[in-house]
Amino acid sequence: MPRIKHQRAYREGLTTLPDWRITCFFIDRTRRGEGVAAAALGGALGEIAHLGGGMVESYPEDTQGRTVAGAFLHNGTLAMFEKQGFVRNRRIGKHRWVVEKMVSPAIVAGD
Repeated sequence: MPRIKHQRAYREGLTTLPDWRITCFFIDRTRRGEGVAAAALGGALGEIAHLGGGMVESYPEDTQGRTVAGAFLHNGTLAMFEKQGFVRNRRIGKHRWVVEKMVSPAIVAGD
């Protein structure tokens, strides 16, 4: 991950590589605040489950109690990830966290 913010802090706490990384969401400014990123995250987790599951990692920003300039968050908010079952692994910046979730493989009819 050559362009991850806070790369040194990320590498210092790294013990094992995740199976999957969710690194960025782009939501058009006219659609922000409508739950599009949460729907995209749910869809990504569903696809990961269909592809066999595994450990999923991301790097959201904790926005609770503060205003974010421009309201553009590359990875979405910490609260959005926690609502989808992610847990905080470690802090890698003043407001940025590594979060992770184990996704079980999807059970497909006929398996």
